[in-house]
Amino acid sequence: MEAKVKSALWALQGGTSVVIANGTDPKVTGHVITDIVEGKKVGTFFSEVKPAGPTVEQQAEMARSRGRTLSSLLPQQRAEIICHLADLLTEQKEDILAANKKDLEVAISGGRLSQPLLKRLSLSPSKLNSLSIGLRQIAVSSQDSVGRVIRRTRIANNLELEQITVPIGVLLVIFESRPDCLPQVSALAIASGNALLLKGGKEASNTNQILHRLTQEALSIHGVKDAVQLVSTREEVEDLCRLNQLIDLIIPRGSSHLVRDIQRAAKGIPVLGHSEGVCHVYIDQEASIEKVIKIIRDSKCEYPAACNAMETLLVHRDLLRSPLFDQIIDMLRVEQVKIHAGPKFASYLTFSPSEVKSLRTEYGDLECCIEVVDSMQDAIDHIHKYGSSHTDVIVTENEETAEYFLQHLDSACVFWNSSSRFSDGYRFGLGAEVGISTARIHARGPVGLEGLLTTKWVLRGDGHTVADFSEQGSMKYLHENIAVTHRTSS
Repeated sequence: MEAKVKSALWALQGGTSVVIANGTDPKVTGHVITDIVEGKKVGTFFSEVKPAGPTVEQQAEMARSRGRTLSSLLPQQRAEIICHLADLLTEQKEDILAANKKDLEVAISGGRLSQPLLKRLSLSPSKLNSLSIGLRQIAVSSQDSVGRVIRRTRIANNLELEQITVPIGVLLVIFESRPDCLPQVSALAIASGNALLLKGGKEASNTNQILHRLTQEALSIHGVKDAVQLVSTREEVEDLCRLNQLIDLIIPRGSSHLVRDIQRAAKGIPVLGHSEGVCHVYIDQEASIEKVIKIIRDSKCEYPAACNAMETLLVHRDLLRSPLFDQIIDMLRVEQVKIHAGPKFASYLTFSPSEVKSLRTEYGDLECCIEVVDSMQDAIDHIHKYGSSHTDVIVTENEETAEYFLQHLDSACVFWNSSSRFSDGYRFGLGAEVGISTARIHARGPVGLEGLLTTKWVLRGDGHTVADFSEQGSMKYLHENIAVTHRTSS
């Protein structure tokens, strides 16, 4: 190795940059030269050329430092930052849309993005107005978030314990084709006092840059500009997922493929999210025709690329060959939804649509699977076997049946007589969401402000020691609950 380093330094004196790398490193799967040319972090780089900007490690350090200042601001000050960002989204609307138009033109000419992804990439005046409204909701809800006292306990005389809410730390949010995600997530991070690293897809680079600039402009009014950082270097997601000393939580926003890749790549950093959105709508034999048609159309056709769109329609067998079922099929045909038949449904038909390859499929387009079930319990069992624990719906007029479904189905969101598309932070009144989690620890369902907080314990004493409570000690534990009269820690 010493000879290699000397050779590299000799080449450097002649003005040539050098990379020393292991050609058999399993990380690069034998293609080390290609990886180096593509800018991946491989080996050791010798160069006299200074980087154009800070490294991602430096960005994370800056974000953590400013994030601590952000969390110490008064709630009203954090709310002011978010409201200022909401104002900027409408005031700078023309510039934002112009940048977004550039991204769309590049994406369309390149032909790399599908129609659903192009729709996600596209911004409009109405989208920006909705974003602005959502940000103001977050500003209101942020007033008592950080530093809220959850419980108080009198351990002993003059020894009192508090459990209070605090930020998680540094968040890394990786998102694809969704520039509107940037101000939403930024506002939630600001409201919860968290530092934020953002890694967007290159297909939205122009839009992301202007939205990030506006976010930092808003943060500047209270001197915390660097609390939100946009990673714009050619940093591989895999490399970002290894920064376990600098990042506290990773939140992927994108395709199931992206989420699974990040879950595999994350080394010692928790990942919040869901890998699939296989959402079901079950039509009970006691369902209302009018409600069924409305709910199926909205759940599948309103925005088929969304993770909360219906992917599988479960129909009670008694409804087959009924007027209701005919109306469902007619509506789906009018909406140009491609139908895939589940094995049971196909067995009832002489000429059936193409049989589904898998009952656990997220189509993300105007496609869905239809399957027949024998009962409501059969529907629950099907969803538990093939669903992704995201959002599932029952349509019925029988309240007892509905309540059983709501109580016994184990998904993050379970609805009765309402569209699966309601599974959303904005529609839940959270202002916005950083994502929808199907995990069972910490946060589940649409994750808003509360999901970005953790807690710490604060103990106030007067020279107390554990020895004071021993058999020979003079004190005894009281462990008395104290009413929480003030919402924030003193």
